[in-house]
Amino acid sequence: MLPFDISAAQNIAISEELKNDAELQAVRRDLMSRDATGERFSTVLRNTIDQLLNGEVTGRYDWARLNKTERTHAGTLVEINLQREFDFADGHAMDYQIAGVDVDCKYSQNFGGWMIPPEARGHLCLLVWANDYESRWSAGLFRVREEWLNRGSNRDAKLTVKAIHRDKIDWLWHNSALPENVLLHMDPCDRDAVFAMNSGQQRLNELFRRVQRRRIGRNVVRTVAQQKDYMKRVRGNGGSRSALRAEGIIIMGDYDSHRAVAEQLGVLPPREGEFVSVRIAAKRPHHEDASCVVLDGRPWVIATSDDPPEMAPSLPSHTR
Repeated sequence: MLPFDISAAQNIAISEELKNDAELQAVRRDLMSRDATGERFSTVLRNTIDQLLNGEVTGRYDWARLNKTERTHAGTLVEINLQREFDFADGHAMDYQIAGVDVDCKYSQNFGGWMIPPEARGHLCLLVWANDYESRWSAGLFRVREEWLNRGSNRDAKLTVKAIHRDKIDWLWHNSALPENVLLHMDPCDRDAVFAMNSGQQRLNELFRRVQRRRIGRNVVRTVAQQKDYMKRVRGNGGSRSALRAEGIIIMGDYDSHRAVAEQLGVLPPREGEFVSVRIAAKRPHHEDASCVVLDGRPWVIATSDDPPEMAPSLPSHTR
């Protein structure tokens, strides 16, 4: 006879308890109907972190450079921005009302660091974690129970979830990919070279030159340009698109026509508010069966290190 697995039995019991929590399941269904993939949720988290960094004014791209007050304010901004994105109704006793159920929202940069107020006992909490250094995020529902919490030792008696009871969290999205903070994760030498340039236009040109085949978000562009008209600095007619064309570099935006070019080249297509640059070359025999796209009537492929720079073709018209 096989030994009885107490841990497995406990996990089954917990799973059944979560399934039998009618309010929790109603909230889960509502949230998943709004955002099955979590893309909207992750975009809110990315934008909230960037809002705190305020790169256009400060030039910051690293969470560690936020002051204590700003970090403390992060939870409030996440709460506000999620409500704006999903149009949650105001709760009666908690932050939101979702599927007719009061739900509190708690965010932490440190996994497990959610600070739960005493008045949330018995209620549902939407626990959110996002870490820019790991480029990961999670969000789950938790029924606040006294026996699952650490006692509060701070002045306002806020509580945390005991580590052994984190299995009581019903994860909606767990350890998912957070849109990358390119400036934080790029090679330090390349980053130094970008910020060594004198003008915003030169810095953007250097960014798209050095960071290729990676999604570059609008907030990265804003931080590098540090100018009000930062989007103009990417486009043609004097922007990075025209400045880098002679080097064979194309910069694709979030238009459907540009996304199609990226997909045909085998490059990650830009999402809303993103850009992807890549150096291309006219297809020749040595490129063999490399993925290609037809532009200006000729097939083009991603350039190899052996391909000399040549004038890049025009990108197709902007259609969404």
